Amino acid sequence: MPSFTLTSLDVATDIQLPHAQTAAGGSVSPQLAWTGFPAATKGFVVTCFDPDAPTPAGFWHWTIANLPASVTELAQGAGAAGAVLPGGAFQVKNDAGTLAYYGAAPPAGDRPHRYYFAVHALDVPTLPVDAAATPTVVAFNTLFHTLARAILVPTYQTRG
Repeated sequence: MPSFTLTSLDVATDIQLPHAQTAAGGSVSPQLAWTGFPAATKGFVVTCFDPDAPTPAGFWHWTIANLPASVTELAQGAGAAGAVLPGGAFQVKNDAGTLAYYGAAPPAGDRPHRYYFAVHALDVPTLPVDAAATPTVVAFNTLFHTLARAILVPTYQTRG
């Protein structure tokens, strides 16, 4: 899949997440900014997924659907509960059951977990989903409309 550039003032690939981006630290979503996406981009989806969670299907920490193509940055804390997102974008419930970013919280003593922060450039302005959709349903619909994807993969481990 083609890629573009995702940067953050808060998180970086292969670097442990700061305390603020963990559940114990307040579940503050990181600042994210993206550039270099395809000119044909009509919208974005932003996700955070932990494939190392001790479940058969990983753990969805954050999903924002239907961000307009004009939005190329999310401020730190944009994933707070009740946050107003631009252009009709919305969050769906994470696997902790909240409409917000849920910070890293791997079991104590477990191996380091990877957190895939991804921005998907879409060929449509909106997906056929609403705020009642699950992150998996949003991801499924995103798959069919992704032109390119940008990823940062920080890690986190809770000491036992």
